[in-house]
Amino acid sequence: MWHGTWWPALGLVAAAAAPWGWHRWQLSRAKHPSLAGHARLAKRVARWLPSYQLSAPEAFAVDGAPPDVVQRRQHAWTALARRLAERAPRTLALSAHARSHLPDLRLTGRYRVPYAFADLARELPIGAFWARNDGPWLEDLDGNRYFDLTGSYGVNLLGLDFYKTSIAEGAETGKALGPVLGGLHPCVADNVDRLLAISGMDDVTFHMSGTEAVMQAVRLARYHTGRPYVVRFAGAYHGWWEDVQPGPGNPMPPRETYTLAEMSEHALRVLRTRRDIACVLVNPLQALHPNRAAPSDSTLVSARTGARFDRVAYTRWLQALRAACDDAGIALIFDEVFVGFRLAAGGAQAYFGVAADMVCYGKTLGGGLPVGVVCGKRRWMERWRTDRPADLCFARGTFNAHPYVMGAMNAFLRAWERPEVQHLYESADQRWQHWTQRFNEALAAAAVPVQVAALQSIWTLNYTRASRYHWLLQYYLRDEGLALSWVGTGRWIFPLTCSDDDLRCVLERCVRACERMRDDGWWWHNPEWDDARWAKHVRATLVRETVRAWMRKV
Repeated sequence: MWHGTWWPALGLVAAAAAPWGWHRWQLSRAKHPSLAGHARLAKRVARWLPSYQLSAPEAFAVDGAPPDVVQRRQHAWTALARRLAERAPRTLALSAHARSHLPDLRLTGRYRVPYAFADLARELPIGAFWARNDGPWLEDLDGNRYFDLTGSYGVNLLGLDFYKTSIAEGAETGKALGPVLGGLHPCVADNVDRLLAISGMDDVTFHMSGTEAVMQAVRLARYHTGRPYVVRFAGAYHGWWEDVQPGPGNPMPPRETYTLAEMSEHALRVLRTRRDIACVLVNPLQALHPNRAAPSDSTLVSARTGARFDRVAYTRWLQALRAACDDAGIALIFDEVFVGFRLAAGGAQAYFGVAADMVCYGKTLGGGLPVGVVCGKRRWMERWRTDRPADLCFARGTFNAHPYVMGAMNAFLRAWERPEVQHLYESADQRWQHWTQRFNEALAAAAVPVQVAALQSIWTLNYTRASRYHWLLQYYLRDEGLALSWVGTGRWIFPLTCSDDDLRCVLERCVRACERMRDDGWWWHNPEWDDARWAKHVRATLVRETVRAWMRKV
């Protein structure tokens, strides 16, 4: 009786659940196996990891170095801290004062290094203020000069002096109208025409930041498809808003976001078979490190060897992605906020030969002022339905198309089209490949475990042997007069206008910093072990520390 009553019902439930289970299984296969591909798990791990701090002399011996090496490290640390402090007293004093009221500075200072060394690293001060620039050189409040490798987070495409001129010209263009908002300065029409020619699109919208531009592109895709989900790829960054930054750092759990593995056939299968995906976001910067987050020394616990660029492989991936989106009616969005205008005159679309449905720009396009832009095909950019007059996709901002920003953009676009600027793109691949090769040859000759990987003018340092102290190199580089952003050695950004003399100068200083770090004992390793065994040892020391810290807390 029981069997006759319930088994048919259970069979119906199982039959109904089977498609859901199959889709769920396909989705799981399409995720990258790392924490970058599993936002919920990454958030749990982040909450679980205990905080603990290493102090001297223990901090200088976590890899099992012998006493003489530990002593050498202690002396080197003290000398480095003294040099950094004595060189920039005014800059450091103002930075300390501002840090007490600027949480951004407290965050970047805390996460410049692996968290176990964070308290100790306060002894290695780095200032947050600059007084002026001289070409590619930055000058702090004490008159010290540093070669700028920060790239202003991607803004600095054509040199800082270029943007000074663009801002000045933009202010001159906009001053007759002033901060009139809502209406448009005439230069906006010229900006639109130039952007359409660059992007190959039909329409343009202006926004106040790259993050906001991506938000609008995603909103339009959802509006036109009637679907809720966004696909992003593991490790990619598209701004700090909730839907596209679903892991640690976002207090909300993932909702309408699928984080899939880049360059994966399983991911393409998900795109072709699901019917709830509105758009796919691609950040071409990921071509340098697919499925990995932006390299930061704060997460550097052993080695960093994953960054490399294979243009042919990434082009094939984008072509397959384009085809899958076409088959499923999904909007393909290129987030070129960071790389826009670096790789080619037509951006990543031209460089890889793949057309997107919408492209987001920002950073450099504002001529040095904040801006975000969406260029797209008409079918994706319209904000209302002619047959449903109340069904709108609303997006505005008080400062969108601000006259001064539009003026600076116009100055940038006009100057960018000059032959001498366009000439910078000719043989750009060969030029940057030549210099990465020269850097790697010099680093190999210096017998240091460091290599360079690059996506043209965007570089990262790889480390070829495990060490708990790679993060220290950023401080040696600073001591040699090279200014890095707070993520450290994972991101060097050169302007396209960087001369060969500039690159030789950076090369010499980089090699000198590496040699000093080597001589100070930070890259010591057990000579009786091969690199694989040494890497296991280094990871094991970190695991033991973490477990001990966790046990103390429970």
